[in-house]
Amino acid sequence: MRRLIFILLFWAAASIFGQEVLDKIIAVVDNEIILESELDYQVNMIAAQRQLDANDPKLRNQILNSLIEEKLLYAQAELDSITVSETEVDRQLDMQINYIIQQYGSRERIEEIYGMSLDKIRRELREDVRKNIMAQMVQNKKFGQVEVSRKKVEDFYNEFQDSLGVIPEKFEIAHIFLNPKAGSKLKNKAREFALSLLDSLKNGVDFAKLARKYSDDPGSSSSGGDLGFVKRGVFYPEFEAAAFGLNLGEISGLIESPVGFHIIELLERRGETIHARHILVKVKSDDEADLRAIEMLTEIRDSIVQNKNTFTYYSEKYSDDKNSARLGGVLGTFETGQLDKSLLDQIYKLKEGEIGYPKRLQVDNNTYGFHIIKLVRRIPEHKPNLETDYDELKRLADYNKKQELYVDWMKELKNQIYWEIKP
Repeated sequence: MRRLIFILLFWAAASIFGQEVLDKIIAVVDNEIILESELDYQVNMIAAQRQLDANDPKLRNQILNSLIEEKLLYAQAELDSITVSETEVDRQLDMQINYIIQQYGSRERIEEIYGMSLDKIRRELREDVRKNIMAQMVQNKKFGQVEVSRKKVEDFYNEFQDSLGVIPEKFEIAHIFLNPKAGSKLKNKAREFALSLLDSLKNGVDFAKLARKYSDDPGSSSSGGDLGFVKRGVFYPEFEAAAFGLNLGEISGLIESPVGFHIIELLERRGETIHARHILVKVKSDDEADLRAIEMLTEIRDSIVQNKNTFTYYSEKYSDDKNSARLGGVLGTFETGQLDKSLLDQIYKLKEGEIGYPKRLQVDNNTYGFHIIKLVRRIPEHKPNLETDYDELKRLADYNKKQELYVDWMKELKNQIYWEIKP
């Protein structure tokens, strides 16, 4: 999965932030192309990250080969009729957008540099993200069940123990998360306002005028809510189902998606492509809701410290992160490099078993909240050994085996699927 995320961050970003000058096709793989600007972008980014020479022909060839392999994987995924859910595409998009925001400092800075809203950036990246997920899925389908025996793990450890380095410091953490937007009061407030806009439209008020004044979609509000011509697979499923079901000139009722409430008007249709406009009303938090979440988390923390009940009990009862709540709030075990600075700052101040005070947590572009963190266990940096680090060593041995199989499989794909590097 880490490899997939890395590819998404650089390959898909290259396609959206590419050169405006006339581009050159440097490779063709099945029905896909690789542009020179795409390769240049990745070479420069990876060279900067790894402190390498961007003019090194070997580096350029390695990255080009990686791009070709990913396109071969996507081609095989299509042959295998692999599909990916909109939820998974959204999740990966959120991860990518959050990474870009961290790199540039703020949403506003990104929109200023690239001259488009983050919502438009999401729409531009969506298809590339889908293709990359499909490429990863076909790889998982081929090698996902590959596991080595304990004897193979021991052989791997004995062969590579001198080059394995050290196991980094790790932290097992748990949290209780409250989302101020989860309250029905705020959601009802947004719904009621959206309904008032819908009533205004029914009474003849101009759609574009309302969108410019009230829509919370910065990518379309200035143009009266106009989304342009868009094909299937770009919007949230709820939005898309409603938009494609409208007649020309028809205005929808309220459509709820993960980002809020939409009112949609269908302007034109060309086969599987539609031209629509919308008004978006987001569920907005306020200072009062934020304060209530912080106060509640403080009360929960005090109750746990005073032994009124356990962290697990309060997590299962109150946490809005339902995935971790089912596990007593446990998020997992992480290396320092897997945690952002704000979270690390909290964890470093805690002793095992201690609970921090409420802090803000930005989950994705549309979701934030407040949480309290518990440091369940701290594992110091150490040299790997079979007794204490067998699971980690097995993952490395499994990965090593999969890489060996991957190399052989890629040779087969290159013989079965058309590809060509252009002179």
